[in-house]
Amino acid sequence: MVRKAICGRLLEFTADPAEAGEENSYRYIADGAIVVEDGKIASIGPATDLPADMPVDHYGQALIMPGLIDTHIHYPQTRVIASYGAQLLEWLNKYTFVEEQKFADPDHAASAARFFFDELLRNGTTTAAVYCTVHPQSVEAFFTESERLNTLMIAGKVMMDRNAPDALTDNAERGAAESATLIEKWHGRGRQLYAVTPRFAVTSSEAQLEAAGALLREHPGVYMQTHLAENRAEIAAVREQFSWSRSYTDVYDRFGLLGSRAIVGHGIHLSDEEIARLSETGSTVAFCPTSNLFIGSGLFDMARLREGGVKVGLATDVGGGTSFSMLRTAAEAYKVLQLNNQNLPALKAFHLMTRGNAEALGLTGRIGTLEPGSDADITVLDASATRAMAHRMETVKGNLAEELFVLMTLGDDRATRATYVAGERLYCAGR
Repeated sequence: MVRKAICGRLLEFTADPAEAGEENSYRYIADGAIVVEDGKIASIGPATDLPADMPVDHYGQALIMPGLIDTHIHYPQTRVIASYGAQLLEWLNKYTFVEEQKFADPDHAASAARFFFDELLRNGTTTAAVYCTVHPQSVEAFFTESERLNTLMIAGKVMMDRNAPDALTDNAERGAAESATLIEKWHGRGRQLYAVTPRFAVTSSEAQLEAAGALLREHPGVYMQTHLAENRAEIAAVREQFSWSRSYTDVYDRFGLLGSRAIVGHGIHLSDEEIARLSETGSTVAFCPTSNLFIGSGLFDMARLREGGVKVGLATDVGGGTSFSMLRTAAEAYKVLQLNNQNLPALKAFHLMTRGNAEALGLTGRIGTLEPGSDADITVLDASATRAMAHRMETVKGNLAEELFVLMTLGDDRATRATYVAGERLYCAGR
């Protein structure tokens, strides 16, 4: 039995501020301690209650929160970030498909996986829903590194059987067989979870989407992730390829791909009927603000989806997205919503990055909180990490919401003091 404590200012969310009200949405302990035992949170409370002989990691005035969660990201695209001047379909062909072909090499995939996890941990992210490539070896490399670090990850082999280079396509039968083998090996192994991953309707035939639906029926408990209604040219291509469908969402619905474990990226251009169906099936839409701005896809209408009863997560969408940092992502989400005459208060943003994203993924019993019994995935954030942040913080005067807004507006990886995974400190600033 390994017991230790992590001390500082503790903050976790107990409810959505938009529903419970800001004052009733969180628990804050100014001088608190998290007791960690065998990878789980054993207790939280005042630091003064700790036994004198307990080993302690002290973080002073830094904020100690649940590890941040990213609901949509591509690990093969770490070298696609900052690729100039294209919208979605051209961007995929010009940059992404070129880079993803390199993942046929297991050594390249393993190297990329190591870099990817280093970046996540450096930014305080402890769980993500991740796209690999069409190559099974890319998934093997990803889960092998995740297992080594003991991170809780959701990931899957991309399924594509058309409208992509030959080196990146499988077929309906092979894509399903390779996915099934990976599910059997990795889903539920330690902290690893699998997602059936048809890239999007443009690159999957009806036969492949049917095979993806069959995988979900045959393996209850796995996730499904794909893209939906990101770009108008993409939507037009889907309409042409699936002329029988009522909508883009209807394509996925027809093949049984929607549901409580379905995560669809973007969802910018949706009809009322599509929103209603996403709500009825309990599907999650991942809001990817930096990607939507960078690729010129459009402005996400969070209020419309939330009013329609749709679960919404927040995501970086690297490499269309331009930062691994969930703080930078929240800052851009704030700006996108401002342009839509909406708002994103800081408390709501941090709820979304922690408990909210855990709820969207159906993982609230395990991550996203500091509740006793949950996994000890923890991030330590410093709102005075840079000179500009420290200068701004001089006027905050103890207001928690203002401090969080400084973190999400000016913060990035430099604001991460430490990141813990299952109670082990895997990142520490300056080391």
